[in-house]
Amino acid sequence: MRRTRLDTARIRAAARMIDPVFLGTPLYRCDALEPGLGCAVSIKLETANPVRSFKGRGTELVTRLLAEDGRRAVVCASAGNLGQALAWSARGRGLDVTVVASRFATAAKLDRIRALGATLELVDGDHESARERAAALARASGIRLLEDSLDVETCEGAATIGLELAEAAPSFDAVLIALGGGALATGVGHVLKELAPHVEVICVQPSGAPAMTHSWRGRRVVTTDSAVTIADGVAGRCPIPAVLDDLLLVADDAVLVEEASIVAGMRMLLDRAGLVVEPSAALGIAAILENRDRFAGRHVVTIVCGSNVDLEAYHAWVGAAPVRRP
Repeated sequence: MRRTRLDTARIRAAARMIDPVFLGTPLYRCDALEPGLGCAVSIKLETANPVRSFKGRGTELVTRLLAEDGRRAVVCASAGNLGQALAWSARGRGLDVTVVASRFATAAKLDRIRALGATLELVDGDHESARERAAALARASGIRLLEDSLDVETCEGAATIGLELAEAAPSFDAVLIALGGGALATGVGHVLKELAPHVEVICVQPSGAPAMTHSWRGRRVVTTDSAVTIADGVAGRCPIPAVLDDLLLVADDAVLVEEASIVAGMRMLLDRAGLVVEPSAALGIAAILENRDRFAGRHVVTIVCGSNVDLEAYHAWVGAAPVRRP
């Protein structure tokens, strides 16, 4: 029988290695969301930590292993959240970090990467251009290249969220997971398929950045020429074959949502849950808004995966129109 690259025993060990500040994030039923969505909704709040995203779980694992091996430097490409998390985790372990990002990435994320002491290199083009440049820097300097989703530590760090969800699994029957490179979806999906197989694992991606969803549906890597979405954290064009192989084993479905639904989800999370979230974190709510009949009467968990937003852009999105009360 085919297996993913992930290992549950290693994931349990990872939970003992990660700084507890990233673990045990809140999981709670959010009644205020339910009248507008028509189903029971629980939130797994992965923004309640120093880097305001789930990425710290993976970077804690990576940097600890690097420090134990005597490695002193690491480079990664990032849309913003991975770079922040890597800089935060490396700072306390004496590691030098270089982050390569698109110059069009969210300014607030880039500022935070600099503030955390990482060297930031900006490239023209999108995230795929940043990935190419980071790989070139690693080859030229001989330092470790951290590749999000391809490096299994990033997936197994994210998978510790799955361990926490599995403990509460009898109370819900589906989980909605933002789908970008695939670390979060494959990590959480791996654990739930092993420990709570009754839970439906549903990945959600913007229709303007559909490469991984098209790949999952076609069971082969499908690349796109562009990725146009406000959800910058999931705006990839070139899925990684090994990650797709894992996703095919753990995801029950992959759905696409429109930009208007993402914005509506962000407004709803602010208005009814008091949460400021980045677009990627609203994908789960967007999926419910577009598929009310599918989720009616069910209990769904949505993973709120990041809250690093540019405030000017955020106000433009959520201030465009009020949320209508049912």
